[in-house]
Amino acid sequence: MSILKTLASAAVSVALLAGATSAEELKFANFMAPTHPYVAGTFEPFAAKVKELTGGEVTVKLYNGGELGAGPTDQYSRVVDGVAELAFGLPGYTASTFPITLLTELPGVLTEQGGTETIWKHIDLFQPEFRRVKLIGLWSNTDNILYMRDKAVHTPADLAGLNIRVPSRTAGLLVEAWGGNPVSMPVSEIYNAMQTGVIDGAMIDGTATHAFKLGEVANYLTVGMDSTISPFFILMNRDAFEGLSSEQQAAIEKAGRAASMIGNHVQIAEAEKGIEAFAATPGKELIELTPEEAAEFNAAAEGVIADVIAETGGDAQAVVDALRAQ
Repeated sequence: MSILKTLASAAVSVALLAGATSAEELKFANFMAPTHPYVAGTFEPFAAKVKELTGGEVTVKLYNGGELGAGPTDQYSRVVDGVAELAFGLPGYTASTFPITLLTELPGVLTEQGGTETIWKHIDLFQPEFRRVKLIGLWSNTDNILYMRDKAVHTPADLAGLNIRVPSRTAGLLVEAWGGNPVSMPVSEIYNAMQTGVIDGAMIDGTATHAFKLGEVANYLTVGMDSTISPFFILMNRDAFEGLSSEQQAAIEKAGRAASMIGNHVQIAEAEKGIEAFAATPGKELIELTPEEAAEFNAAAEGVIADVIAETGGDAQAVVDALRAQ
């Protein structure tokens, strides 16, 4: 009898051990600092939601600040190569891979408040560009605005010959249309580049005042023109996704859509705080363009929109029309 009890106890122990080790832990690569609002406001809730919806069978571990590899531009390849099962990034960093997705950033195509809902109403338009990975989350940003080191910008003429950091190729075309020289660089390099005068300004949303401390190195901030709205995504390694059960896959997809909505709300709230804080800082100037001043920027933007649609070809015009119709 004692032998039977021992065998039974051993069997239970093995079963418990198997259950304990069967949980799937997914590595989530994030290049932003642990203090960035997205970490506590979006990524941690996403991880919690995955754990909740899978009953703890799948967990997500965040690796912030580039722990799984430095360089925001490599986030897509980290997922493709399996360095991380999940990663946060911007389609604009690998623009040639996502020409249709990046139509969402064209000036005037999406609004700050409703852009993410519009994206998800038309999510099937973008799915073909994510064949090598699994698209988990996709959301729109707030307007990219102009942080300037030494030059107050009221008209496109004020940008003539100045070096302006841009977050994507489309933003670069916009800066060129305004008369500036676009400079491509990861967000993590903007502070030092502006501080040392390598760049004269940067196109980025209002969260940059605090999140990337641009309120310390910029003296002018111009808002009010039609500008690009950079989309963000959460991607998953396709093999890792397909290795999960259908229930677990559905849970991650649900958590990803929820994270998209949360991410957009976090972005809007933090951008508003950043602009307000900049305006309230002694020695800084917030420039809110008049309708007449904005019209000059917007006229130049129309040409960029037409050129990007023509260059993208295919269904680009139909995609833009669908997004604008919302």
